Amino acid sequence: MLRVLAMTWPLLTGVLLLMVGNGVQSSLLGIRGTLENFSTFHLSLVMSAYYLGFLLGSRLAPMMIRNVGHVRVFAALGSLISAVLVLYPMLVDWQVWAVMRVVIGFAFAGIYITAESWLNNTATNETRGQALSAYMIVQMLGAVASQALLAAGDPFGYSLFLIPSVLVSLAFLPLLLATVPAPTFDSAARLGFVELFRISPVAVISMLISGGVFSAMFGMAAVWGALSLLSVQQIALFTSFLYVGGLALQYPIGWLSDRVDRRKIMLGLASVAVLVLAVASFVDLPFGATLGVAAILGGIAYPMYALIIAYANDYLSKEQMAAASAGLIFLNGFGAIFGPLVTGWLMGQVGPHGYFLFMGVLFLIQAGYIGWRMTRRSAPQQTGAFVGVTPTASPVAAVAVLEAAPDIGPSPESPEAAAAAAEALVINHGATAADTTDKDRAS
Repeated sequence: MLRVLAMTWPLLTGVLLLMVGNGVQSSLLGIRGTLENFSTFHLSLVMSAYYLGFLLGSRLAPMMIRNVGHVRVFAALGSLISAVLVLYPMLVDWQVWAVMRVVIGFAFAGIYITAESWLNNTATNETRGQALSAYMIVQMLGAVASQALLAAGDPFGYSLFLIPSVLVSLAFLPLLLATVPAPTFDSAARLGFVELFRISPVAVISMLISGGVFSAMFGMAAVWGALSLLSVQQIALFTSFLYVGGLALQYPIGWLSDRVDRRKIMLGLASVAVLVLAVASFVDLPFGATLGVAAILGGIAYPMYALIIAYANDYLSKEQMAAASAGLIFLNGFGAIFGPLVTGWLMGQVGPHGYFLFMGVLFLIQAGYIGWRMTRRSAPQQTGAFVGVTPTASPVAAVAVLEAAPDIGPSPESPEAAAAAAEALVINHGATAADTTDKDRAS
């Protein structure tokens, strides 16, 4: 691990600063927008705009990188992010903010793709798993640190907008001055959605739901807190517990999923989420109990994303994995666009409890669908290893995870499924490479 850190510290330092900057601006806009009397629905549009931009960036950034190179794209997008962060308090209008959030999402998608390409190029097959683990941990630590910074500032002032801008600018120094050469970039082809659904219906439906849950959970957390009359410090603490829960439960859930039918794990997690969110939706909980809800919610949403990818890969050949994961990440990003929109509308109808109610309904749909599919299909005969990957990761990180995975074949439960998988493989072999998401963290 020390060798990995010695080789990747410029990248990890940059990612840490980027996550702090991005985490502050996301929560800050929800609080500041509420103080500026933006409606809940208008704020939901602002929050959804980020995921729209991220989805567009994940599609277009690879083309930009191939045309002008990593360094130029990195520097250009970094300058764009810094400029937008400074403009937020100068142009206090929800429509302008929505446009700027599209720009921010687009830029961060490109930044994550570039950074993760560098990480993948630096690591070897033996160290790639450790490098990815360090990368994911740094992402989570940066997100938690961003909430500590938010709690220490004034959302009505300028400093909380200026400091993230400075942090984002500083994030590029260790990367641009690093001696590691910029890598070549090869984006993964995407498996067709029809073929992907035929191979793993549970993965497709669950990934759409996961995108909606994740974007609603983080995109609207600050808006929910402001509507609930929480202080800035309490909002920051609530958001931090979302991240801490994800960090704490990622490994134990992954360990268990390598030994038990992954669908049982996903069904159990979704069922627990439904129960917890039902209580939070209809009961006025004290703040301490609400922090417990946040930890459970984050502890379910983060591992669920990696579980879905791992489960889909159990039915795929090595050649199909990268293309399938790219398609799943696109579905996650597409679902993420609608999470804040529906949550904002629902909170406008029923109040702050709509925040928990929407996610509870999504998990209920997921649990019901997984339970039904378990009666239609047996568990795969052999499975690959679970590797933690967060919803904020780009397709590059997902492909890197797959490169470190064991070489296993598909595990269809019937000859018909085997034929379908073989047909998808033939289709995939004839396809050309296409541009593809984070993560988010669509992701």
